[in-house]
Amino acid sequence: MATFNDAIADFTHYLTVEQGLAVNSVTSYAQELRALAAYLQTQRVASFLTVDRSQLMAYLAALTQQGKSRNSVIHAVSALRKFYRYLVQTHQLAANPMANVAAPKRAEHLPAVLTVAEVDRLLATPDTANKYGLRDRAMLEVLYATGLRVSELVHLKLGDLHLEMGLLQTLGKGDKERIVPIGDVASDWVQQYLKTSRPLLLKQRTSPYLFLNAHGGGLTRQAIWQKIKHYVALADIHKDVTPHTLRHSFATHILENGADLRVVQELLGHADITTTQIYTHISKKRLAAVYDQYHPRA
Repeated sequence: MATFNDAIADFTHYLTVEQGLAVNSVTSYAQELRALAAYLQTQRVASFLTVDRSQLMAYLAALTQQGKSRNSVIHAVSALRKFYRYLVQTHQLAANPMANVAAPKRAEHLPAVLTVAEVDRLLATPDTANKYGLRDRAMLEVLYATGLRVSELVHLKLGDLHLEMGLLQTLGKGDKERIVPIGDVASDWVQQYLKTSRPLLLKQRTSPYLFLNAHGGGLTRQAIWQKIKHYVALADIHKDVTPHTLRHSFATHILENGADLRVVQELLGHADITTTQIYTHISKKRLAAVYDQYHPRA
């Protein structure tokens, strides 16, 4: 009978080779299984194959008792369902103990969204008279103009730009390529950055990446997060702003101006439109707030 570590290794190999999942996704599944294995060992259970439904229910209840969020428990249920389906498909188990285990309902979380005025203030904050400020202005403009994820921005390369056509290409989750329009304003700032700032950062070296750090290498997600926090503070914006906030603001603003939900889904690279539908809730919430503020009899 395979040990916990052997079973996890086999499953992650299956996810990587046969299902082609991204590294982050595979790592996440492995973490969930290691957490389950640690719990089962405290219960003197020697293998994933000898677990029954009641033991899995007890584990999920223990997660809640440990203070894990509802969404964390939902993620655990999803991972364990996939794992036990795999064990049945590979004939290691005859019956799936996760088959009738229900996940708790996902808590609705509406992400922070900036107003158009706040976006304008944020984008105007970097000092474009120096090479770093010009880079940061171009970077922020691209994030808001395209709705790219920060992970997509850091991997953006010169060859991905097609500014003469007003487009750029990017690899999203699951290495799915998509083509995204980039507006004239963002395009102009990128061209200014390419002409004056990027050569100074490159210092006669070479790099395929669009946005560079002080040493001529690509920026990291953490560096971009820190820069956004810095500019949010300078812009005197009192909201919980993350690197994803400009993506949320992009989606919300174009929906409020009449864009079709399917178009927004395509622009954001969402596989499922239900993921995109959260932005309709944000728009309705903001409309209600505007009504309450401005209607004389609200």
